[in-house]
Amino acid sequence: MIAVIQRVSEASVTIDGLLKGQINTGLLVLLGITTTDSMEDIEWLGRKITNLRIFSDNDGKMNLDLKAVEGSILLISQFTLHASTKKGNRPSFIEAARPEIAIPLYEQMIGFLSHELGKPIQTGEFGADMKVRLLNDGPVTICIDSKNRI
Repeated sequence: MIAVIQRVSEASVTIDGLLKGQINTGLLVLLGITTTDSMEDIEWLGRKITNLRIFSDNDGKMNLDLKAVEGSILLISQFTLHASTKKGNRPSFIEAARPEIAIPLYEQMIGFLSHELGKPIQTGEFGADMKVRLLNDGPVTICIDSKNRI
């Protein structure tokens, strides 16, 4: 499971011109799911996301986590994070999980993040053509792969 985590002042997602999810201060998380991901990946990555100390304290140092700033999460599924570009110029997405595997894991991640944060999170819609807007704060962008824990 790969997450691209962006600290944002605001972020939103629209589908067919309709607002689906929106947050102010918090994290926009783009999530890529592979065929080998499991609940263990969800728990490890979900805890990393909610506990990242990437928000500024009173001294301007990145020292606070999402709960400390009463931030929110906007979670967007993005299979293209698992693109392989080793051969040729057309990416291969063979490592990305098919919907029958990815959708239940995506839904479990939604539930896990909501539980860890203590409130519902905002989401996109799996498989939809989404338009994502964000105001990256910093900018701060962090990539985490649950397969690279050591």
